[in-house]
Amino acid sequence: MAALGAPLRTLRALLREIRHAAGRPYRDSPAYRHVLAAFRAHRVTSEKLCRAQQELHFQAATYLCLLRSVREHAALHREYHGKGERSPEQVAGLVGFRLPQQPGGKG
Repeated sequence: MAALGAPLRTLRALLREIRHAAGRPYRDSPAYRHVLAAFRAHRVTSEKLCRAQQELHFQAATYLCLLRSVREHAALHREYHGKGERSPEQVAGLVGFRLPQQPGGKG
């Protein structure tokens, strides 16, 4: 996994992925409330230095990666999942090829 960015950027991206997964009333979802509560509980204040902040940030970044990957996998699955038998022309078009034309109008 790449280097961690800013915690606020991770939080915003995580909430965006939760919004994609939960649908319209995402602010009422338990995941949304839990993520906000966890980030608020582990922020650094002037009174204490929280070593668990890096741990929370790493877990949040890992969970963000999981949510993004699941969403992208579902999109790819919808696009390329078998839809029954396809003609050779359709299969060639999927991968960016064209079948050669046969002389005499047979193809």
